[in-house]
Amino acid sequence: MSRLHLFLIYLCISLSAAELFGPEKRKNKEKMAEDDDPPEDSEAKAKATMEYLTRLRQDLVYLQNAADAMKDKVEKDEEIADTLKGPMLDTGTRSSKDQDTEYQKGETGYDDIFSTIQDLSVEKEPELTPELKEAKELFDAAMQKLERRSADVRGAVQQVQRAAERGYAPAKVQLAWSYIFGEGLDLDIDKGKEIFEELANEGNADAHAGVGFLYATGLGVGVSQARALLHYTLGALGGSDFAQMALAYRHWAAVTVPASCPKAMQLYMKVAAKVAGKVSLSGGPAVQRARLLDEAEGGGGALDTDLIEYYQLLADKGDVQAQVGLGQLHFQGGRGVTLDVRKAQHYFQQAANAGNAVANAFLGKIYLEGGDGVKADNETALRYFRKAAELNNPVGQSGLGLMYLQGRGVPRDTTAALKYFTMAANQGWVEGQLHLGFMYFGGIGVRRDFKQANKYFSLASQSGHVLALYHLAQMHAQGLGVLRSCTTAVELLKNVCERGAWSARLMSAHGAWRARNSPAALTQYLALAERGLEVAQSNAAFILDIGESALFPGEQRYRRALQLWGRAAAQGCAGARLKLGDYHYYGLGTPLDLEAAAYHYRIASEQLHSAQATFNLGYMHERGLGLARDPHLAKRCYDLAADSSPDARLPAALALARLHAAAAIDHIAHTVMESPLAWLLLSAESSLQTSWDVYLIAALAAALALVVLLRRPPAAPPAPPNH
Repeated sequence: MSRLHLFLIYLCISLSAAELFGPEKRKNKEKMAEDDDPPEDSEAKAKATMEYLTRLRQDLVYLQNAADAMKDKVEKDEEIADTLKGPMLDTGTRSSKDQDTEYQKGETGYDDIFSTIQDLSVEKEPELTPELKEAKELFDAAMQKLERRSADVRGAVQQVQRAAERGYAPAKVQLAWSYIFGEGLDLDIDKGKEIFEELANEGNADAHAGVGFLYATGLGVGVSQARALLHYTLGALGGSDFAQMALAYRHWAAVTVPASCPKAMQLYMKVAAKVAGKVSLSGGPAVQRARLLDEAEGGGGALDTDLIEYYQLLADKGDVQAQVGLGQLHFQGGRGVTLDVRKAQHYFQQAANAGNAVANAFLGKIYLEGGDGVKADNETALRYFRKAAELNNPVGQSGLGLMYLQGRGVPRDTTAALKYFTMAANQGWVEGQLHLGFMYFGGIGVRRDFKQANKYFSLASQSGHVLALYHLAQMHAQGLGVLRSCTTAVELLKNVCERGAWSARLMSAHGAWRARNSPAALTQYLALAERGLEVAQSNAAFILDIGESALFPGEQRYRRALQLWGRAAAQGCAGARLKLGDYHYYGLGTPLDLEAAAYHYRIASEQLHSAQATFNLGYMHERGLGLARDPHLAKRCYDLAADSSPDARLPAALALARLHAAAAIDHIAHTVMESPLAWLLLSAESSLQTSWDVYLIAALAAALALVVLLRRPPAAPPAPPNH
């Protein structure tokens, strides 16, 4: 590589850094923040100037490191050139396409240069003092309890509090969230805000994410989307998964920033890599996504305690199916049951003693992975997997294939692994499909085939397996076996990110809601809503809609609920789209707009198949509200609503009866205007147009109309047609 090329590369790095960190970029950010900020005093300006100079010095250090690394590389290249006497040197005549290919393959030799430069956006953890080491151990133990969804939440949070008092920064961040979520402590947003601001001033990325959340939602501070965006950006640069997800969602959904699929994909990719790196081959704990709107309409929620106790009673009496069901609940968690591997092992062991194939297979999974007091044992896992596979159980077949693939307890045999994975996949088991995808993707034991890998990853992703979704996203992002698609890749990556450890917060929030702690449930749902989770957005909007939380009193709650309904509706939630129509129809949080209401009802009806939205369109057509008055279209809407949902049949039947009665009265009123009954008929018709509770009047008018018709002489038969 010639000196000229090295100099050009160095110049590009310098210009890029100047553009990213230069005064103009900072000026634009400050201008954005000033939209919501009061004028700063001289002291604040001086502080901002000092911060800018500090960052500028850091930038200069970064560029100096880059220059030193470049210089070292040039000297090494010169030494090599002297040794080889020139023939092997790059003359710089290759095409840019060749250079791009070499860059993608990592053959240019410059990745080692940039790996030597310290990334200033990621702070290296300093050497911990003995006191901080003890605090870290205390904090890690507490987080393990919280991640296992331990019932002793208050005790775990108290451990976090003790670690925070000793100055351990991650513990302080977790304590701040505990105050905001009301988790193990009394909800106190001001205390959480103080901790976040203190740590943010020290440059903590997770604290910047917390401050961004407060400004985005208006909790404890005035709403400022510009400030929220600024803090999210700083947090994302520092590696905060909360900030990266929030910023990625904003770029994906064009929330306060222009839509940008590449930026969303870049941010989601970072978080998805963290999530995929922590997920086991089993897919991780289950998370129940309860929707409060559905529960309010009679949908199911978590399993009742009485029902769980009933299953336990059956299991203790030897009911094998109850034992297997309870074992799976405790193995994966969810539906109001605490994740507990020891209890799962207990119930599976009872069912396995009775010869149940599923229990044998899951015992194999427990001994293969170990954890939570259960020591991993390959021989025991192999024994249980064999028993399950002999009974043609796909879980056991997949487990046996994995042991052959990894050579755990048996000699490594990719052919046997392929056979067992295929048997499991043919029975629809997600892990068999996933491992087949891995084998075809990597060419392990078979010829590499990206199309086959895509097929099996797609099948596994339908069950929501995180690793399948992640690898499928990578294939769409890079165009391996499929057409390259940023949109599809982002949607898949978003799905992966929403299955991270933080998704368990959905169940914590639901538990707070069932315990009638609406403020705690609302703040937890709001945090997940900022990450882009549609269920959290609709649940937070629901709590605001019914006025259960005093955090946002008065008309303010309707405006915030409208925003959340809009974000959830944009992600395909039918109930949220229906609520958008209701808010515009009644003028809640927005000026009354019947045309906008009809627009949202039509989307919910035609695209999301909402029976309620179809019924509402019929009513608006019947009365001429925001739509042209058309009894025929109204009847069609009522019929469609009745056909699409059994619950809509009775309301649709009553509406159709009223519609027919109004039509009959209108006809009679125009044919018997000279009759003394005309005034009564017209009065009844007018009542039908102004009230829902006039069915008695309509029936009376219809009866009178029938009497009049019966007394009228029969009409003369029509004249025969002329031939």
